[in-house]
Amino acid sequence: MTDIAADIAAARPLVRFAKGRARRFRGGHPWAFSNEIEMTPELKALPPGSLVTLVDAGDEKLGVATFNPHSLIAARVLDRDWSRVVDAAFLAERLRRAVDLRGMLFDGPYYRLIHSEADCLPGLVVDRYGDVLSVQVNTAGMERLTPLLLDALAEVLAPRAVVLRNDSPVRGLEGLALEHKVALGDLDGPVELMENGARFLADLTGGQKTGWFYDQRDNRAFVARLAKGRRVLDVYTYAGGFAVQAALAGAASVTAVDRSEHSLALAEGAAKLNNVAVSCVRAEAFAEMARLDAAGERFGLVVVDPPAFVKSRKDLHSGAKGYRKMARLAAPLVEPGGFMLAASCSHHMPVEMFAEEIAHGLAQAGRSGRVLRAAGAAPDHPLHPQLPESAYLKALVLQID
Repeated sequence: MTDIAADIAAARPLVRFAKGRARRFRGGHPWAFSNEIEMTPELKALPPGSLVTLVDAGDEKLGVATFNPHSLIAARVLDRDWSRVVDAAFLAERLRRAVDLRGMLFDGPYYRLIHSEADCLPGLVVDRYGDVLSVQVNTAGMERLTPLLLDALAEVLAPRAVVLRNDSPVRGLEGLALEHKVALGDLDGPVELMENGARFLADLTGGQKTGWFYDQRDNRAFVARLAKGRRVLDVYTYAGGFAVQAALAGAASVTAVDRSEHSLALAEGAAKLNNVAVSCVRAEAFAEMARLDAAGERFGLVVVDPPAFVKSRKDLHSGAKGYRKMARLAAPLVEPGGFMLAASCSHHMPVEMFAEEIAHGLAQAGRSGRVLRAAGAAPDHPLHPQLPESAYLKALVLQID
């Protein structure tokens, strides 16, 4: 077995591409699929997450990777230099590079620090909340590296606390159990963060995903500029991201809707921190939008930013109908000349299909308009150039006639 704590490049198992199957990897793709390699009995017996050296059919060494014999994505490259030793110093170097980039992008230490393959640490997500870190490990390789990762995080950032949010369903594809724990330090409640000049609360032990959705940072700033003097409705508000920033921008009134009492408590806390008024309503989104329409309520800005409707490919048809219905219910609530932001964080929802479903829902509501902005995630969620399909976030801002 390869000892992760003492990686020796020359002693690693070799994972060999089948003849003619290394071309895509040589072209820059960060993965090797199980049908591209010679899956020998010896490789099948390796513990998931082992460090290996990738070689082509002619035995040329192509890089060091983590390996899982039970996954369709069998190998995920860590470095194209096969001789690199993967240890805490290696991970610390990657972390410092990511910190330097975010330091150029943002004024404060509140951002996604590591976004998996795009930051050259496949299977890892790290969100930074000042001196507290929320970490999500999604692959067997990164799971085995976690002790070294915690050492590297301590060295580079000296955090007060590190929370492991290893509760993503994708861990099941790698044969990993779900867990959620404070791995370093202590945490005694929600942590505070800053975004676009506003203060918010993130619950890293009981909230959603990694605690906060930094990916919508730029979209929140954009629609906040449209909120001044308007009535604003923020549906699926979670912790009040769109709602509070709209209130700070001078909205005439702000209503935030969510079915989670816990989420609304975070939104109310953020409103107090920023000394703004936000009316929080606990309700199911579709039912509340229908109720507001029946009551004749109209808003100058409506935000609908739901959890993923399409959690897997088999959900695509039903999920697409969900986005169409969302737009059909939201559009009538927008006053003529007002604005709507509709978003999808569903990885399996193609951007073209999402735009089509929003347009279809708009037409079903008897409304028309124009797209002012079509955007994805903020720049702390970079994309690996060979993985365009990982651009999961889609947001459309429309003016509605």
